[in-house]
Amino acid sequence: MRYGSVYLIFILFTCISCSDKDEILIPSNKILEQISIPGHFPEITFPAENAFSSERWALGKKLFYDKRLSLDSTISCASCHKQGRGFADDISLTPGVFGRAGTTNAPSLANVAYHPYYTREGGIPTLEMQVLVPISEHNEFGFNIVEIVNRLEKDKVYQEMAMRAYGRALDAFVITRSISTFERSIISGNSKYDDYTTGEANLTSEESLGKDLFFSEKTNCSVCHGGFNFTNYEFKNNGLYETYSHSGRFRLTQKESDLALFKTPSLRNVGFTAPYMHDGSISTLSAVVDHYNSGGKPHKHKSDLIRPLGLTENEKKALVAFLQTLNDSTLLTNQFLSE
Repeated sequence: MRYGSVYLIFILFTCISCSDKDEILIPSNKILEQISIPGHFPEITFPAENAFSSERWALGKKLFYDKRLSLDSTISCASCHKQGRGFADDISLTPGVFGRAGTTNAPSLANVAYHPYYTREGGIPTLEMQVLVPISEHNEFGFNIVEIVNRLEKDKVYQEMAMRAYGRALDAFVITRSISTFERSIISGNSKYDDYTTGEANLTSEESLGKDLFFSEKTNCSVCHGGFNFTNYEFKNNGLYETYSHSGRFRLTQKESDLALFKTPSLRNVGFTAPYMHDGSISTLSAVVDHYNSGGKPHKHKSDLIRPLGLTENEKKALVAFLQTLNDSTLLTNQFLSE
């Protein structure tokens, strides 16, 4: 598909061994790849104190895939956000360190640069701060950012990269800022539907029916899943249960009105990111459509938009077919984002 103006050009950095005990970071003159923002996407805003640079991106990528960020050195950011699953996971509740039970389904990181807040409760205002949540969560990394710095401080490659990227030794600031820089480059807007909107592809009759249903008042799907990223980022209860084991946004606000409310996820790459819902309790898109078609279960905070839809079997299949047009397969194979 055609893209808008190039916004990032990344330089490949390689580490070559000078001896068994000494590694020096060598910058390459080779241009690795150009990452572009699709023309129908907004520009990405980088924080003033964390402006983009290829050095910061390279450091963040290395940290993203480093399992030493977890207490028992078994889990990295990429362990829960797998590229082959659209930077989500194929496990309902991904276990943390020492096999500790997970508490929520890992959301996709695609287009996370555009989110106004983070976590399913929405309690984290910046991407720079977000990484501290899985690090400190007992059932995820189960660690401490200060201890991570202590663990990595003797790594000469990291120290050299940190100086190049931020002009300072590896510390909590460098770790959180560089990882967020890498995560902002996980851009996804190369789906069949994107090509359709730019006139470069046609939808099948079934996909077209699904599109019409998706954007219709009959289903109201697009009220919550609208915009270029197919989410309004609001907090809703979709009637998944009568009684929830997870308190949702209430965990953050302690307001009764926020009980069992969760941030609306993006539907981009939804065909790759099963299982679904905050707890990964629904395994297929067909079952997701069945849930919404049923009107959900009674809950005092269930959104008024969740009601029986009366869809036929053909209409339900058409909705699933349309949702599959939101998949961007290039995201799964982009070597630039791979370890």
